[in-house]
Amino acid sequence: MPTIRDVAKRAGVGIATVSRVLNGSSQVRESTRQRVLDAIADLNYSPNQAARRLSSGKTFTIGVVSPFFTFPSFVERLTGIQDVLDESEYDLVLYSIRSTEQLQRRLRILIGENRVDGLIVLSLPFSERDLRTLKPDFPIVTVDNSPAWHYPSVVIDDVAGGALATRYLIEHGHRALGFVGDRTDSVFRFTSTERRLEGFRNALTEAGLEFRETWCWQGEHSQEAARQAAWRILQQPNRPSAIFAAMDTLAFGVLQAVREMGMRVPEDVAVIGFDDIAAAGYVNLTTVSQHLVESGRIAAQRMLDWLRSGEIERTPVQLPLKIVERATV
Repeated sequence: MPTIRDVAKRAGVGIATVSRVLNGSSQVRESTRQRVLDAIADLNYSPNQAARRLSSGKTFTIGVVSPFFTFPSFVERLTGIQDVLDESEYDLVLYSIRSTEQLQRRLRILIGENRVDGLIVLSLPFSERDLRTLKPDFPIVTVDNSPAWHYPSVVIDDVAGGALATRYLIEHGHRALGFVGDRTDSVFRFTSTERRLEGFRNALTEAGLEFRETWCWQGEHSQEAARQAAWRILQQPNRPSAIFAAMDTLAFGVLQAVREMGMRVPEDVAVIGFDDIAAAGYVNLTTVSQHLVESGRIAAQRMLDWLRSGEIERTPVQLPLKIVERATV
């Protein structure tokens, strides 16, 4: 079985240099790093993780803290994170959170007891002040939160996204528009639907169109709840000709209702979603893409850059939004 000494000999460097490469140190020239990596590959060398952890004081794990990790949007972000970590020396550990109390408790334990080297937090609001008091320089990257003032973040403009979807419907001739979204009084008080609704209303006002409360629904985040809501909206004598669903998973429920009612999409009712999860392509849903996988990749790369260099890039990364044209508008 090859040893670290064999790797050093093959690469023509000292054992300390091999160790620095394995630990992700930035104090190694790129050409030297590549020689070491080539030697590792040639010899099929696998370092003893326990020994590395003891010698470096690091866990070589990055924690991902996520609510509802089975939801498609979170799965796709995790895919992007894993894509990047697969090419690094770090393992991913997933922590599923079900309440705000559990979130604060979990963060305090993970950071206070050094269980991971860094945390990527998906969509969950937390107190930056509390965590900085606990350990000021602990690496945290956030995704789909409001831009953090201390931590690197990856965000989108939900208000602009709501307006983008609405203008697209208007440009396609629709003047009577409905809206389906989830509630903001959920356990984590997510605000993305509220901000997308704000963009929806802004675009209606800009176009001189009426916003009707009876064509707007916010409730449980489920396809079945959205299906029932769409039934109620579309049964009205004066119904909308198009519906903007604040998430693709809700749009699926709207599509189901339209077809159950014997109407055609998009001839009788147009539907646009938001997220562009993989399943949206399967049902040919027109939607707003927020580059979910890419958001995970960027977050993971920001984390690796911080861990390897010790330097923080605090400028938020705001991903662009775009309409993905398919068959429902």
